[in-house]
Amino acid sequence: MNKRSFLKSLAVLGLSSGSVFKAKANIPSLDDLDFNSDTIWEQIRASYKLKPDYINLENGYYCFLPQETLEKYIEHIREVNYQGSYYMRNVQWENKAKSAAMLAELVGASPDEVVITRNTTESLDLIISGFPWKNGDEAIMSNQDYGSMLNMFELAKRRHGLALKRIDIPMHPKDDEEVVEAYEKAITPKTKLMMVPHIVNITGHILPIRKICDMSHKHGVEVMVDGAHAVGHFEFSMNELNCDYYGSSLHKWLSVPLGAGLLYVKKGKSAQIDPILAPYELDQEGILNLNHTGTHPVATDLAVINAIEFHNKIGGKRKEERLRYIQRYWSDQVRDLPGVVVNTPLDSKRSCAIANVGLIKESPAEMANRLMEEYKIYTVAINGAGVKGCRISPNVYTTESELDQFVYALKKMSGNA
Repeated sequence: MNKRSFLKSLAVLGLSSGSVFKAKANIPSLDDLDFNSDTIWEQIRASYKLKPDYINLENGYYCFLPQETLEKYIEHIREVNYQGSYYMRNVQWENKAKSAAMLAELVGASPDEVVITRNTTESLDLIISGFPWKNGDEAIMSNQDYGSMLNMFELAKRRHGLALKRIDIPMHPKDDEEVVEAYEKAITPKTKLMMVPHIVNITGHILPIRKICDMSHKHGVEVMVDGAHAVGHFEFSMNELNCDYYGSSLHKWLSVPLGAGLLYVKKGKSAQIDPILAPYELDQEGILNLNHTGTHPVATDLAVINAIEFHNKIGGKRKEERLRYIQRYWSDQVRDLPGVVVNTPLDSKRSCAIANVGLIKESPAEMANRLMEEYKIYTVAINGAGVKGCRISPNVYTTESELDQFVYALKKMSGNA
């Protein structure tokens, strides 16, 4: 659907700028940002309503919405409720297609290669469950992959008689080739699909996806990328990645309301994936054949557009640079401290906002509890897959002074103050 038709449909339903429901006038907007100002990040911080009880360094699970997006989302909920069945029967699919097209543009894909799901887990489950497995086929993944995805492969193993091969991703690789080689060594003539994280969720390690995909394709192996933490976090293009399948969660770094994810399937690949749930029309052409979930919260689909607009106002590259800066701001100060272990690569191109840090003398759980109870800093403990520490994931609203408090806490806890 073209932009004119989309806006027309919104106007019919009261979802245009002339809506009967208005966002609160006192909500900060990014429309008047002064990017030449020394206070630019303070201006952006003012767009968020922040809980004063603690410093939030756990945005990796869920990045809450800035007020501008939140109010527009609430407005969508009101409007959909106001229109009821009329909206659901006549307009929702066109508007979801518009949101998906805008999302495709953001990630450098064609509109017919992207659909909106509910999260990364659903997106990748669709591929794992619907893949044309045969008894004896092999799949490759890593011990550092997300637990739910590893479990989904286990279910596929039980159903189809797959052989699963797990590798360990080098935590501090000397170069890209070391990472590529770790995957290539696991490939055999029976390997059909490889799952690779775009960014390792527990350490923040960004992998050389294009090189892994090119290598894998030379062996006739397809690649499914877990990009749960990538969209809205750092800049990339699906065309440049050259992967076959990609899933992401939009409630993380893009700050879409809970309940929205992305599934990308390279053009020509969707026909071989069997849908888990039957669509309204069987055997549709293209990726829409995989995208039926029944009645769902359609206001979230509309909020995808608002979240992308907010993201674009900041600028994807500017946001990425800020996120990388604030991670390095704290991690560079503690990386060489005695008793402190940073579980994220030193090379700046191999990480962005997320990093992981541990204390030799404390378990991750003890460390997380002390940070919260003694220093009012909220993090998440990671203890598994060779990683022991707390995942630290600040966001664009995080200040240097907040990270100074975190660095001070690490120095005190490790005996370096």
